[in-house]
Amino acid sequence: MWQRLKRLFRAIFGGIIEKAEDPELILQQTIRDMREKVPQMQNNVAQVMATQKLLEKEVVTLEREIVDYDAKVKAAVKQGRDDIARTYITALQEKQIALERAKAQLETSTRATEQAKKFLQNYILQVKKRTSEAQQLVNEARAAKMQEQLSQTMASFQVGDDAGTFDEMRERIQRRAASAEAKMDLATSGTEAQIMDIERESLNLQIEDSLLAYKRQMGLVPDSPLSVGGDAGGEKTLGPSERSKALE
Repeated sequence: MWQRLKRLFRAIFGGIIEKAEDPELILQQTIRDMREKVPQMQNNVAQVMATQKLLEKEVVTLEREIVDYDAKVKAAVKQGRDDIARTYITALQEKQIALERAKAQLETSTRATEQAKKFLQNYILQVKKRTSEAQQLVNEARAAKMQEQLSQTMASFQVGDDAGTFDEMRERIQRRAASAEAKMDLATSGTEAQIMDIERESLNLQIEDSLLAYKRQMGLVPDSPLSVGGDAGGEKTLGPSERSKALE
């Protein structure tokens, strides 16, 4: 029974945690953690390099002291002071032992420094590589999130929530357009509209008669039987009513 409850709780809370986890935030935090380790690693490498520098100085100092004690031993021997020469020889031997030990430590420290520097460089390269990969994964996560939102929106259109609104508005607009078109047809098919058409046609005829009269006065159009002479020998253009009588 306990195993079943345990499995149930793990399934419930595991699902909640999985939904709450944002890959983008997790990747960004991982990169921040990696970058925060770089200064500490640089500090460690600096300490190893400092140890190497101290050992190098110690080796130089010991070598100088050994040369100095060797000269003192030779001077004591020349002066016949064997007791003093023995003291300098003892000190010289101690310095030689210390020099050998310092050289061994220096060799070990030099290797440690090279390894630490190489490890730091490799780690920085890995940080840059992981940062680039993380940025690419973040972009993919954002694109996937946008696609999920778009698919949800398209699903809502397929269900008919927003599609029904568009259809209703389209039907209303079409009804208004049809009503306006019907009103326009009624307005243009009435008696007033016919009268306006007749008046417009009459105006066009008058304009054409005036244009023809100008052309005859300028000799651009030959005289017609509808034209009669004027009092001063000029032509007189017949109006619409006179032209109708002449034709009769």
